[in-house]
Amino acid sequence: MTLEIAVKAAAGAPELLGDCPFCQRVLLTLEEKKVPYKSLLVNLSDKPQWFLDISPEGKVPVVKFDDKWVADSDVIVGMLEEKYPEPSLVTPPDFASVGSKIFISFINFLKSKDPSDETEKALVEQLKALDEHLKANGPFIAGEKITAADLSLAPKLYHLETALGHFKKWSVPEDLTHVHNYMKTLFSLQSFENTKPAAKEYVIAGWAPKVNA
Repeated sequence: MTLEIAVKAAAGAPELLGDCPFCQRVLLTLEEKKVPYKSLLVNLSDKPQWFLDISPEGKVPVVKFDDKWVADSDVIVGMLEEKYPEPSLVTPPDFASVGSKIFISFINFLKSKDPSDETEKALVEQLKALDEHLKANGPFIAGEKITAADLSLAPKLYHLETALGHFKKWSVPEDLTHVHNYMKTLFSLQSFENTKPAAKEYVIAGWAPKVNA
C-alpha cells in the first residue's frame, strides 16, 4: 500500500520538493525502509484548504495511516518503525540523543548578530562532541548500520552546511574529520539524493526570513 505524505514545496516553485528537514527525515525513513509513498507538495505560503483540513495547525509533514492523518516527525517515524519493522532503524537508547543539540545551536548561531555572544563556540562544541562520538563508534551514530538518529541528523547537517556557508561564509572546522566524512557519507546515500531539497537556493530562501528578522 502506498502511503500519502504531505511535505513542504519549494518556495516560489510549488511543483518542486522544498527544504523542510523534518519532512526529509520522514522521507528518508520511507526510502530506507523501502515503503512505497506518494508526496503531496504543499505551498506553505498559500496553504490549500485540503491541507488545512488534514493539518489544522498547517504543519508538515503529515502522513496518512489507515485513513487517519498523523503529524509530527517523531510520532510518524515511531509509527513507521512499528508498522514496517524491517529493516530496523531503531537507535540504541544510549546513542539516541547523540547530536540532538546541533540543530538548535546552528539556528542560534545563524540568527546571531553579535560575534561575541559565543553561539559559534556553542555550535563548535556540539560538533566536536559528535566528532569524538563518531571516532569511537562510527561510521554512523550506532556503528556500522544506519539508524533513525542518522536520518534525523542528516537533513539538519545539510541545512547547517548550506545556510551557514551562504549567510556566514562559515563551514565545519576542517579538523573535525569524522564529522566531514559522516556528512559526505550521508549526503551521498541514494535515499538522501532522492529526498533532498530540489536545490540549495530553496534552503537559503527558507532560512532568509530568520536571518533577517
